[in-house]
Amino acid sequence: MYKNLTIAAFLGMLAVILGAFGAHALKTKLSPEALNSFETAIRYQMYHVLVLLFVNMYEGFSEKMKNRISYLFIVGILLFSGSIYCIYLLGVSAKSIWFITPLGGVFFIIGWLILTIEFVKKVIKNT
Repeated sequence: MYKNLTIAAFLGMLAVILGAFGAHALKTKLSPEALNSFETAIRYQMYHVLVLLFVNMYEGFSEKMKNRISYLFIVGILLFSGSIYCIYLLGVSAKSIWFITPLGGVFFIIGWLILTIEFVKKVIKNT
């Protein structure tokens, strides 16, 4: 549990640092469209950090389930947000990594699907 919470805290801090960097250092260097994409990466990262914190503090999930959901969201952050950061911070060609961003989105979707299924199971069990 604490490993996932530590990773979530680190990713949250990183989202804040990158957000500040984007707002100040990249504001004049990126086009409005590029800055919007960068901000989307930060937003999605922070959304999923909050979910990671919730999942790992929620006592209704087994450690195995917490780890499964956490893995999906962490990989989603690394692929989705990470690929966008690589494009705008490291100058990696979007054409060379075009498939990574949507793959990260797929990990997010699967994570949300498993989270939904687990809660539906709890609803059915409690009715």
